[in-house]
Amino acid sequence: MSGHIITYETTSDAEQACGARDASMTQSRAGRELGLKRSEFDLAVHLGRIRTVPDEGGGGRRVPQAEIERLRAQDGFPQTLRDGVVAVGTTEGAALMGVTRVRFTRLARLGLLVPVSFYLNRYRTVVWLYLAHELRQFAAEEKNSALLKGRTAEGLRDQLDVGLDLRPRNWRGRYLGFMLRRADGPWARAAAVASLLDPVEVSEAVRDPYERSYLNRFRPQPPAHGSPGSPAARLAEALMTAQDPDEVAWFRTELARTVAEARQRHPAPRPVTRPSAITVTPEQERPGAPGRSRGLLGWLRRRNP
Repeated sequence: MSGHIITYETTSDAEQACGARDASMTQSRAGRELGLKRSEFDLAVHLGRIRTVPDEGGGGRRVPQAEIERLRAQDGFPQTLRDGVVAVGTTEGAALMGVTRVRFTRLARLGLLVPVSFYLNRYRTVVWLYLAHELRQFAAEEKNSALLKGRTAEGLRDQLDVGLDLRPRNWRGRYLGFMLRRADGPWARAAAVASLLDPVEVSEAVRDPYERSYLNRFRPQPPAHGSPGSPAARLAEALMTAQDPDEVAWFRTELARTVAEARQRHPAPRPVTRPSAITVTPEQERPGAPGRSRGLLGWLRRRNP
């Protein structure tokens, strides 16, 4: 290497951010590039089928150009991508599995079929949606054949008779996985857990008000269901809040754990306390007066009255 001068090209942070944006695109454009409806695209992102990155320039998230190219290069694109995000309701799901709607609902209430999303119809009834490929897989497994025909086992019937319905709880668990997959950093992961707890439970699990305030900065936006404060929005909020005591206890334990991890890596910011200025009155300036200035300044004043 003797006799050669090696130079390195450097770029500013702004230029790097600009280059990252040029190498990525908005989610709406990415959906069009991949031939997906907005709901299909969102679900693919939630499921980890499409990778997104934070938009450093304007908030939100973007899709790298390399990710679009990776998906396009897959065998069977775009049909295989679409097939993985097809979500169906009870009627279509029952038809896919070859069972009645009643049996399908029973299986879902027992927690054997896990919803992937939901919406509220015009009567404010919750309509649960399930991944079509998961339903086909469940029906194809030999171990589930007894659940698809014949009488429901007595123990399972007893649970249904007392009102067991694990659909909301299972959906919350799945949705937490969606949020954690997209969380950037330990505080964002803790905020994802906190978003599924009642504020009172969060206050009891996280005693420090500065940490609770910091959590709120990273709190993910919930899915929109009606205008804020509307009956539909309140119902959706209830579905997104842990209800059963053991579920609440699990979320609280997980919240305490994730906050402890976040605190260790990056403590929540706190206001800086500045020392207040000390005012010296004329009376205190007199020799021998209480509260008279001490130290070097006081010595100079006494030397030069």
